[in-house]
Amino acid sequence: MTLITLGLIAAAHVLVGANAAAVAPTIVLDNGTFTGLASTTDAHSFFNIPFAQPPTGPLRFRLPTPVQPYSGTHNATLIGPACPQQTAVVPILSGAVQKIVGDLFEDWYGNKYPSAEDCLTLNIIKPANATPSAKLPVVLWLFAGGFEFGTPARYDGVPIVQRSLALGTPIIYISINYRVSAFGFLGGKEVKEQGVGNLGLHDQREALRWVQKYIGAFGGDASKVTIWGESAGAISVSLQMLYNGGNTEGLFRAAYMQSGSPVPVGPIDTQGGGGQKYYDALVARTNCSSTPDTLECLRGLPYDQLKAAQDASPFFLSYESLVLAWLPRVDGVFLSDNPQRLVQQGKVADVPFITGDCDDEGTIFSLSTLNVTTDADFTTYLSTIWAPTANASTVKSLTDAYPSALSEGSPFGTGIFNALSPQFKRLASFQGDAVFHAPRRFFQQALSGKQNQWAYLNKRYKAVPFLGSFHTTDVFNVYETGELTDYLVNFVTALDPNGPTVPAWPAYTTEQPNLMTFADGLGIGDGRETGTTAVTQDTFREEAIRVLTEVSLEYPI
Repeated sequence: MTLITLGLIAAAHVLVGANAAAVAPTIVLDNGTFTGLASTTDAHSFFNIPFAQPPTGPLRFRLPTPVQPYSGTHNATLIGPACPQQTAVVPILSGAVQKIVGDLFEDWYGNKYPSAEDCLTLNIIKPANATPSAKLPVVLWLFAGGFEFGTPARYDGVPIVQRSLALGTPIIYISINYRVSAFGFLGGKEVKEQGVGNLGLHDQREALRWVQKYIGAFGGDASKVTIWGESAGAISVSLQMLYNGGNTEGLFRAAYMQSGSPVPVGPIDTQGGGGQKYYDALVARTNCSSTPDTLECLRGLPYDQLKAAQDASPFFLSYESLVLAWLPRVDGVFLSDNPQRLVQQGKVADVPFITGDCDDEGTIFSLSTLNVTTDADFTTYLSTIWAPTANASTVKSLTDAYPSALSEGSPFGTGIFNALSPQFKRLASFQGDAVFHAPRRFFQQALSGKQNQWAYLNKRYKAVPFLGSFHTTDVFNVYETGELTDYLVNFVTALDPNGPTVPAWPAYTTEQPNLMTFADGLGIGDGRETGTTAVTQDTFREEAIRVLTEVSLEYPI
């Protein structure tokens, strides 16, 4: 299996399963019968089950509305459409890096999946022999995509369920849709006044409520739910831990975050800031500016018109990069404060968790800033994009913490090589730390001694030119079944990643900041992710990350 084929697997399983199933499995929910498919002899799949009413018409830009009791018959054999996606804009590069990035974005980040506003559905993969009395642990997956795009169709949970069966600890896998881009994370004072910010996070919460009500019919135990995600999905997991003062409401008992922690974000309605700026731009593009209620005008727009206006906003591969147009912000409802301030206040769900990052998180996101080529350009980028309200001395503290020396940049450990521009490795180091490594370390150190936690660092695929161990490479270790698959199953089952098939993974504390480190794997041979593992310490770039954390707390994005 190649690096770039993961997104095709789910569709293939659907096609194979449709032919392989002799007797289609069924599940009864309320008075409705859902017919799924036997994806394999030991795993049954049920796709496209609505967990909330369609957020269309008057329900556009509204909190999710619970689904009505089911009735009739339902075809659950095909994955439903993604929620409205923001069109990916890939930077124009050249040579080998163009080929690498082109292949990556065509298969992994591309816009190849159908989308529609009627999208609030979930998918369940269960052991074939699981009955309502089985009471199996459950893992619920939240997809990646920068809060701008993404779909469960990119991820096939069948191998994870099969691996859990092989380990003798069966689990149930759920993947859900949630609204993204402007449809799910619209900002602005108008949004705040109506209490409809962070809709994508509310969608996730509604799906968790659905699980409590219905997962028993599939053989799941509603008291044994782990929420799990990567990138935007992992950030979402962390924010679910912060919602409602950290009260889980019994919706989940553990959390697993791959490349994502509570990021420092500011108010949804800051004048001149991201939330208001992009709301105003959207309104202007749709000619809603002259109406007395601009949000109501947006609700009534034809879908294609609203989608086109959204797509004109910056993508995460635009010059603004990780200072995203559409992302969770402090709205006073789902997020009452900067997420990192909430962590400091102790308003965090008291559940065990796993979190980790890839070594070179920032490389992908620095491909759109190759025109930043001098020290002065780097300073300007930080002062205009990352910290526009900070004074010159604060910006200088960041430029001093992240020097231009190629040997200190990302991909880390590659010396003077992989320098696409004189500032590329510097930007990649800064951006990877700003959104991934620094928030993770802050989160873990703040909760040290308060709840059980484990951490990892993925250094596999380091040989990929220019990108190194880039963002998302740790996902292959799970979905292509590697050590992280076993660690995941163990954690979902017993709230501890350790087990007989994998190396011992010590817990993370401030005194012993252990990182299970994965290295040297190329995912070849028997089809399973392979490589070495070792326990290292979370002490890299200590001073730089300390400075960056202090600044981001004061000047959230």
